[in-house]
Amino acid sequence: MSSTLGGAATRWADARVAPGSSGYWTACRSSPKFAAIIAISTGSRTLDMMRWGLVPYWAKDLKIGFSTINAMAETIDTKPVFREAFRRHRCLVPVDNFYGWKKLGSKEKQPYAIALKTGGIMALAGLWENWKSPAEEWVRSSTIITTTPNALCAEIHDRMLVILPPQVWPVWLGEEPADAERLKALRTVSRCGNDCMAGEPARRQREE
Repeated sequence: MSSTLGGAATRWADARVAPGSSGYWTACRSSPKFAAIIAISTGSRTLDMMRWGLVPYWAKDLKIGFSTINAMAETIDTKPVFREAFRRHRCLVPVDNFYGWKKLGSKEKQPYAIALKTGGIMALAGLWENWKSPAEEWVRSSTIITTTPNALCAEIHDRMLVILPPQVWPVWLGEEPADAERLKALRTVSRCGNDCMAGEPARRQREE
């Protein structure tokens, strides 16, 4: 699944993002970066660019990131590649919409762009991590969390991205205390379907 972010720092005023962090990014395989909101020790939030595909601090190289663009909500607290980031480094990924691909046949898929009917920005639940390369260069990477689909997304795919409403952002970002069970339960707090979300077909693509 992929997503599109547009001007979040200026259009999402209540996110408390630092001034000057506006921009436009597309999270996709051809442009594997997106922006994510994280909480910092000073008590504020910052909008940082992330490499898509989480690279844990103990990884030998960046290759592991190709298999970690998404994390299943059901196992983020136990799977070694995500466990530490879930405990310490949770983030929000602000997007206009995200894409799901519906299989039409053995080699053909129909992409659907899924967005809020109000046209507002959605906050996707994510994890982030810092990794130091052998050349002493720091790489900040992230993954977007998936869960079982709501009624709308179930017609397209067997997973959907976790959407978090504003009232739980402080908990997810670690600004308010919460145990692992409460954090994992947040994957079900925004499961609206056709009443508040809409999906539109986009250009088809064929698998190579």
